[in-house]
Amino acid sequence: MSIVNFRALSTGALTVAVGVIAGAALAQPQFGAPPQPRPEATLAAAPAGFDVRSEAVPAGVVERVEFDSKVTNGKRPASVYLPPGYSADKKYPVLYLLHGIGGNETHWPGPGAAGAILDNLIAEGKAVPMIVVMPNGRASNEPSTLFTGRGPGGGAGGGAPPGGPGPGAPGAGAPGAGAPGAGRGPGGPPGGAAMAVEFTAYADFERELIGDLIPFVESHYSVRADRKHRALAGLSMGGGQSLNFGLNNVDTFAFVGGFSSAPNTKPPAELVSDPK
Repeated sequence: MSIVNFRALSTGALTVAVGVIAGAALAQPQFGAPPQPRPEATLAAAPAGFDVRSEAVPAGVVERVEFDSKVTNGKRPASVYLPPGYSADKKYPVLYLLHGIGGNETHWPGPGAAGAILDNLIAEGKAVPMIVVMPNGRASNEPSTLFTGRGPGGGAGGGAPPGGPGPGAPGAGAPGAGAPGAGRGPGGPPGGAAMAVEFTAYADFERELIGDLIPFVESHYSVRADRKHRALAGLSMGGGQSLNFGLNNVDTFAFVGGFSSAPNTKPPAELVSDPK
């Protein structure tokens, strides 16, 4: 893939994320107050209607899949965006797009409006046609102790339900925010202990992503199965995962993006041990 083409791909990932970054940041006061005076924005605001479907724009398809996980020893879900005119006769780059804590595979295509955003970007020539895989980044059979919501099917690793906390899990999903008792699931431990359970579950997704999900995608879809055509990006907890996993697997991912990455992100010296 050329640099120009990937700039289009990465612009697509950034625009998908930008609509929820502000809400996620404002909902996490426990990470410290914003600097004063606030720094000037380095990115222009997304244009009005960037996340709204238009009848004049060809629409892609978002489908739900399940793959076998050697981490949980069971079936695991993911949402997969296929661009307009997807054809098995063509080969497509792949972006793996990760949600924030409390989310699941429904949140980028649902409240994150990923399908509409990607359709618009591709129609405007700002992104190349690509496949976008939006998995459940919580690889665990343990019920969430931090969030009371459950995704489709409930139970293990479900995260919040559609329409609940968005991709970055702002609002009630943020530990320390909301009503007394926030951060405690039914019968679960409060705050720190609950967060530790989540951090472990999200860290374990690295093995599942590399060992199970990517091979599934590349055996079921018409993709360019090399690092130059494979990208990893995410928001909040998913941003931390993207930096941790992507920079630890540069033989797998040529491009990595973290947006408002959460405190699960490893220190810089661990992320890039040899910057040369």
